[in-house]
Amino acid sequence: MIEALRTPDERFADLLDFDFPVRYVDDLPGYEGLRGAYLDCGPANAARTFLCLHGEPSWSYLYRRMIPVFLETGARVIAPDLLGFGRSDKPVREEDYSFTFHRNYLLRLVERLDLRRVTLVVQDWGGLLGLTLPVDPGFAPRLERLIVMNTGLAVGSDPGPGFIAWKTYALSTHDLPVADIIAAGTPHLTPAEKAAYDAPFPDASYKAGARIFPALVPVTPEMEGAAVSRQAAEFWSTRWSGPSFMAIGDADPVLGPPAMMALRDLIRGCPEPMMIAGGGHFVQEWGEPIARAALASFGEV
Repeated sequence: MIEALRTPDERFADLLDFDFPVRYVDDLPGYEGLRGAYLDCGPANAARTFLCLHGEPSWSYLYRRMIPVFLETGARVIAPDLLGFGRSDKPVREEDYSFTFHRNYLLRLVERLDLRRVTLVVQDWGGLLGLTLPVDPGFAPRLERLIVMNTGLAVGSDPGPGFIAWKTYALSTHDLPVADIIAAGTPHLTPAEKAAYDAPFPDASYKAGARIFPALVPVTPEMEGAAVSRQAAEFWSTRWSGPSFMAIGDADPVLGPPAMMALRDLIRGCPEPMMIAGGGHFVQEWGEPIARAALASFGEV
């Protein structure tokens, strides 16, 4: 049994611009007893579903500027909080977190909700995990479109000094200043928005996931997740035939234009990306124009 903490509900009261319906599941196969949270917006029988996957140390609050735009199309929007983040339960031991633990959780959730005609929307760890989901034969037929932002596929290669510095900092900082990390590349965040990013973490004991996630990125070929990421690279480069849209926050020091243009080269048919001038790593904070541009590129206005 995995020991986990649950953030008190009152921490999430009256969050700015975040009045979306939240649901919970605590009996997914292999995750019994761990309560996962996800936003479930729009009609359950909608023709399409947007599956919005966040990274670290953020949570589904990151998508609050994009969700209303997606809902305008009549679609359903599902935005899970990864275990360890947001309203989801937070395992307290760093060793309980792994690439496979989180990837399989997403697959089980998609199966439980029986999501179809999925537009996959990913950034940061949402992409590291989400871009590998089509390797699973149960997910691939569900996938229809892709929106990708400031992320990558961790195939086991050298990530560069910027990422190494971030990993070292995260592992050595017991009480990570989550809101300050997000605000560092997002200077327009208000105090209320920063408070919302801190809301899931009453104290450092809730932050095991935030601390360990950078160390889970496969940076050598033998690390967990590297092999499935290489399979995913093959999928996106040779088997993918759906429409894609890419947006890049050009001020991201780690997953900015060079990394994203390399990813674009892997995604078959990916068009010229939308560059967000001055956009930081958490580029969903510029999300409304990104969402509208993505829908326009897909022929939805």
